[in-house]
Amino acid sequence: MSRRGTAEKRTAKSDPIFRNRLVNMVVNRIMKDGKKSLAYQILYRAVKKIQQKTETNPLLVLRQAIRRVTPNIGVKNKT
Repeated sequence: MSRRGTAEKRTAKSDPIFRNRLVNMVVNRIMKDGKKSLAYQILYRAVKKIQQKTETNPLLVLRQAIRRVTPNIGVKNKT
């Protein structure tokens, strides 16, 4: 048994421009070698292109894309 206390759950912070936690989580997944500013540039460029092509709210498009990619059921390892 560990003598330390349990770690408290932290909520993800929101990004500086859209004030959205989902955007910040996507940036953390994109991040290469700890360069978060580069990941923000990549994502904001993509969001800008989505805005120009579809002329809708790019956050809704991002949310729909993530919802379509995630599996509907949980997958467990068989160990």
